[in-house]
Amino acid sequence: MNIDATKIQGGITLIRLAGRMDVEGTSAIETRFTAHAVSDGAAVVLDMAGVDFLSSYGIRALMLVAKALRQRGGAMALMCPQDAVRKVLETSGVDQLIPLGDSLSEAKAALGS
Repeated sequence: MNIDATKIQGGITLIRLAGRMDVEGTSAIETRFTAHAVSDGAAVVLDMAGVDFLSSYGIRALMLVAKALRQRGGAMALMCPQDAVRKVLETSGVDQLIPLGDSLSEAKAALGS
């Protein structure tokens, strides 16, 4: 699993993930993911385009980071998940708790809602 974080316009942290968000993949990036998301700012967009598998362990990591951000007055939105990952997000109800956009502009707009 790979992770890359950059600041974009509006002080938003854009985090790009690539690989499998299973136990092994999520464990490999969980500390860095949490550190980037929580310490870099209150607004985070998580680019899921490179994630080709999402397990319950990956869902747990997403929910923990979203909760930590909310406790600090921040927010997180997901963007561009592959079809299989989108299905997992929707079936598990994660999309009801963390906004989901099909583009960066949609994800950024969801942060304001």
